[in-house]
Amino acid sequence: MNKRNKIIYWVATVWLSLGMVSTGVVQIIHLEEEAQKMKALGYPMYFLTIIGVWKLLGTVAILMPKYPLLKEWAYAGFFFVMSGAIFTHLAVGDGAAEYFGPTLLLVLTVVSWLFRPADRKTNLNA
Repeated sequence: MNKRNKIIYWVATVWLSLGMVSTGVVQIIHLEEEAQKMKALGYPMYFLTIIGVWKLLGTVAILMPKYPLLKEWAYAGFFFVMSGAIFTHLAVGDGAAEYFGPTLLLVLTVVSWLFRPADRKTNLNA
C-alpha cells in the first residue's frame, strides 16, 4: 500500500469513527433532538439504542487490528444503517440538510473500505 492510499484510508477511517461514535452516543443516551427525529420518522425509541450500540461496536471492529471478517461485517452494517437513514429521509420528504450527515458517513464508509490495507481485508477472493 502506497503512502497516499494509507493517508486516504486513515483520514476516512478516523472521520468515519468520529461520526459513528458521536452519533452512536447521542442515540444511546436518547438525546431529545435525536429522539424527536426518530419519532417523526416513525421508528420506536428502542431502535435508537440498538443502532447506537451497533455503531460503537462497529467502530471498535474497524479500528482494532486483525479480524478482517469482523471488519467486513462492520463496514456492511455501517453501509446498511447509513443507506437506510438516507432512504428514510427520502420517504418522509425531509429537506436536503437532513441528508448531509448520513450521506457523508456513507461516503466515508465506502472510502475507508476501498482503501483499507491488505492486512484488514479478507482472503475470500484470493
